[in-house]
Amino acid sequence: MSEDIDWDPVRELASRVEAGETLVLTPEVRDLLLRTARQVAIPESDAQAAIQDVAAATALLREARGRIREGSIRLNITEMRARDLVRAGDKAGARKLLMDLLAVEAVPLYREQVALALEDLD
Repeated sequence: MSEDIDWDPVRELASRVEAGETLVLTPEVRDLLLRTARQVAIPESDAQAAIQDVAAATALLREARGRIREGSIRLNITEMRARDLVRAGDKAGARKLLMDLLAVEAVPLYREQVALALEDLD
């Protein structure tokens, strides 16, 4: 990806909202939501529409944070299992795990990491 990714601000904002803080749609928050939506493969039109309304923006925030969290967990578990298979001599099994993940993963950063793991198998 050409864009630097720092998801800590979106994680922090999501935590505050989950703790009961109301999302305030400042220009900075809107920019954060749009940037993060782009980084987690949420269509631009959906994100633009969502940042016009607090409830929709809150849902966008939760969706983005969910994609970050769930994708990270899937990636870590799959890479760990793939490494175990490679150590056991089953490169084909490791490749299948990674290809299966690539088939469902939407977040470009995680897709890149899966592609790199597949290259490492060669």
